[in-house]
Amino acid sequence: MKFFVDTADLAEIRDLADTGLLDGVTTNPSLVAKAGRNFVELIAEICDVVEGPVSAEVAATDFDTMLKEGRYLAQIAPNVAVKVPLTPAGLKVCRTLANEGTMVNVTLCFSAAQAILAAKAGAAFISPFVGRLDDIGQNGLNLIQEIVEIYSNYSAFTTEVLVASVRNPIHVVESARMGAHVATMPPSVIRQLGNHVLTDKGLATFVSDWAKTGQSILDQPLPKRG
Repeated sequence: MKFFVDTADLAEIRDLADTGLLDGVTTNPSLVAKAGRNFVELIAEICDVVEGPVSAEVAATDFDTMLKEGRYLAQIAPNVAVKVPLTPAGLKVCRTLANEGTMVNVTLCFSAAQAILAAKAGAAFISPFVGRLDDIGQNGLNLIQEIVEIYSNYSAFTTEVLVASVRNPIHVVESARMGAHVATMPPSVIRQLGNHVLTDKGLATFVSDWAKTGQSILDQPLPKRG
């Protein structure tokens, strides 16, 4: 499974990229507004930091303007994935941009039927929102399972399932078990994936036991070999 970070915070992106665990970035208008930066400049900087796909979302909702915005955003860098909403106009833009060789991330997916349409429109990614479905009393992970199952039935579908609106490590682990290709999550959730109370407890024991030896690894000369 590939890990994307869902943020427009450049400092967070740089920090996570340094771990080698980051495969891409997703942004949206809300995240960009929170960053308080010029949108196009920010996307360009992110693309310089991350080699993988960087989703940049159009702001318009009508076909003509969305297409113009999508083509403009695609010129920022080769790894830009133009993000469009799952609407009739958005799917039409997706097909046009995909035919032109541009990666497209179709967002705001809430049903398997919508996911089928996105795949047929040539989307590189489909973004089903698990957390928002959970918020209204539905099981968002069920949607992931449905989409993965459907896509696996058709070799012509090359769209990757990009699990979005991830709220916790369970969303990530269960989506991975189902075979989802990508999970995009806030920086906090990526860091939570590595947390476990027994890891902390075991490390504390090792540190304590090592201190009792009175040794320092770096103060010891390396033995001569051969």
